[in-house]
Amino acid sequence: MKCDICNKPAVVHEVTVKNGVTKEIHLCKEHAEEAGVAMPTHQPINQLLTQFVMSQGGQSSESSRKSCPGCGTTFSQFRQTGTLGCPECYDAFEEQLAPLIERAQNGATHHRGKVPKRAGDSLDRTVIIRQLTKELDQAVTAEQYERAAELRDRLRHIDETPASPQITKQAKRKAKRPPKKD
Repeated sequence: MKCDICNKPAVVHEVTVKNGVTKEIHLCKEHAEEAGVAMPTHQPINQLLTQFVMSQGGQSSESSRKSCPGCGTTFSQFRQTGTLGCPECYDAFEEQLAPLIERAQNGATHHRGKVPKRAGDSLDRTVIIRQLTKELDQAVTAEQYERAAELRDRLRHIDETPASPQITKQAKRKAKRPPKKD
């Protein structure tokens, strides 16, 4: 890309959306400095993650001293390096890591992965039913009865909705197959 003003190579690419109108700006280093645009810095991902974790701050000293039973890494070490020592660290520091992961993943806390094509809608349907049931239990526990009624109705609607034709074809094929011999 070239600078919008002088045709030098652009180092700043800014996209703004205002009232539904998208505006792109491409500036070279000199024109970006004149415009007061912050220059991009090239930092390794570990430094960026460390800065992000450090900016969250506010952790109590007791939680910073807590260490992982698997590798001995403390949360304060994680905050300094931006890396965990082992898979057990996720369990040991779950309380502190959960908000960080949620923010980094735009609110997602669980990996969903891809769904095999042959599974069709049945897998999605199962996941949705499981999630709605969990939310229904939470709503009843919190005595949010209107929310619970909505969730109950959604579950009933899903149960009453027939499965897609693809699923029923697969089920028929499986029923026609002879059982596997051991």
